[in-house]
Order: sequence, then structure tokens, then C-alpha cells
Amino acid sequence: MPDAYAHRPVLLDAVLEALRVKPDGVYVDGTFGRGGHARAILERLGTRGRLLALDKDPQACEVAQRTFAADGRFMIERGSFADIKGPMQRHGLHKADGVLLDLGVSSPQLDDPARGFSFTQDGPLDMRMDPNSGISARDWLAEAAEADIARVLRDYGEERYAKRIARAIVRARAQAPLTRTRQLAEIVAAANPAWEKGKHPATRSFQAIRIFINRELEELQAFLRNVLDVLAPGARLAIISFHSLEDRLVKRFIRDQARGDIYPPGLPVTQAQLRPRLRAIGKAVHPSETEIAANPRARSAVLRVAEFIGETA
Repeated sequence: MPDAYAHRPVLLDAVLEALRVKPDGVYVDGTFGRGGHARAILERLGTRGRLLALDKDPQACEVAQRTFAADGRFMIERGSFADIKGPMQRHGLHKADGVLLDLGVSSPQLDDPARGFSFTQDGPLDMRMDPNSGISARDWLAEAAEADIARVLRDYGEERYAKRIARAIVRARAQAPLTRTRQLAEIVAAANPAWEKGKHPATRSFQAIRIFINRELEELQAFLRNVLDVLAPGARLAIISFHSLEDRLVKRFIRDQARGDIYPPGLPVTQAQLRPRLRAIGKAVHPSETEIAANPRARSAVLRVAEFIGETA
């Protein structure tokens, strides 16, 4: 089946510059999507280079296998980037020279109403990146307590009207089951008293529920705990975030790993004794006005890059 939903890789030039792809290097694309970044990495790899791609979405894995099946340098595994060590070990890859994450939902997932991510197109209320695993948004909203719905909307969507919207959802589901994305979008819009200019009133609520259903922040935290164990000295880590909560986690992680171990105030220690493991590379990178004009979904993207210093004694 042809892939009907196009995908434009975000910040492609900046990602390639950040990764500094070596022809014989080993790279991991933890969020294959539709392969825009992966294709560009492969174009820079030589015959001895390797690219391992990961994705939870079975449709993305099908695209990967169909597109790159004949390329012996490429490997795809269905699963989360949270456990990056497992897939690398299974494919005989000991250390990576570069790791890329492009977080959030992909354009094909948003554009396909059947996936249940969109508040502008009607579809089943699902929102799972892996539709064969976990609980759907429909099933969670059918049973969740009002306080839990409000907490998710507040904590993951930074929705100021979380309590009001949660109350409206619980009231609506008592009248009829919530099974469609348009149903939910209309409920949220009606409960939202102050629409942000240029933004659909259901944006924050849909984003929050999606992040919760897919455990996106928890998986990012697990990845950050594991990734340093698979990086070779001098390897680059590049992470694109689309949500302030994600970017905050990445920024804090790079800052903490660049600072090194924490000692009591006033204790004289050398830089070597601090044992920093990362070096921040430049400042956060945002898309240009030209890229945003060509791909409006890139407008909230933030790329942060770090280099692995290596283990110190």
C-alpha cells in the first residue's frame, strides 16, 4: 500500500550538521517516522556504515522495510527508543557515533483520520502510536476520574481550563460514549472560554491526552537514562522537541551531564573530578521562517545537540 501521507523532515540541514555523519559510522534514528532523516543519513554513509532505525508505529516499520529492504547498511526494529540498548545489542552494534530523536507525532499520523490524533478531521478516538498496544484515548476517557483527566490536561497540555474541560468531558460521556475525535474536539471547544488566537481550542487537550496515552515523557526520561551507555567518545546526540515539557527535560539533561557530579558547596574539586559526560554544542536551533512557511508544523521545533565526552576515571 503506498504511503499516502507525506512527511517533511524537520530541521534536516541542522540535524545533518549536528550528527557529522562519518562514512563508516554507526547511527541510530530512534524515531524513523517516514524516513526523511534516515534517508539523508544513509546518503552520507559508506559501505561500512550502519543505521539502526526504531519506531513503535507498525505502519512506519512497513514503510522502512519497503523502502530500504535492499540496503544492507539499514536495520529497522519495531519498538520504543526508551530501550535503545536492547535493539543495538540484538543487531550487534556496540557503540553509536550519533543518535537522533525527532519527538512527537509524525505528519502521517496526524493526517490519517483513522489514527485518531487529529482534532480537525473526524476519526476513531485512538491516539496510540502503536495501535496494537496499550489503552486507547477512547477507553481511558470512558473510565478516568474527572480529577485524573484534569491532571493530565494540566500537567501534559499546560491547559489553564483543565478542570472545566474535564468536567465537560465527564458530563458528556454520561450522555453518550465518546468514540470520535470530532466529538471530543467539540466538547473541549465548547468548554474553553478563551480561545487562543490562531490555535484550535482543542490543541492543548489533544496534545495532553496523546502524550499521556503514549507515555511520551516517561519514555524520553528512560531514553536519557540509557543513551549515554551506547555512545562512543565524540558521538553526537541530537534531539528535536515540539513541546516545552520535552525540551525542558532535554535541556536539563544536557546541562546536568555537562556539569558533572555534584559535590558539597565550597569543596575544592577539579574539572576532571566532576566527570562531565556531555558537552553542549551551540545553542538551541529553531526552524527558519522559510522552513516554517514550507512546513507550518515545524514552527514549534527545537533542536538541542550534545557531544559525548566519554567516560573519565
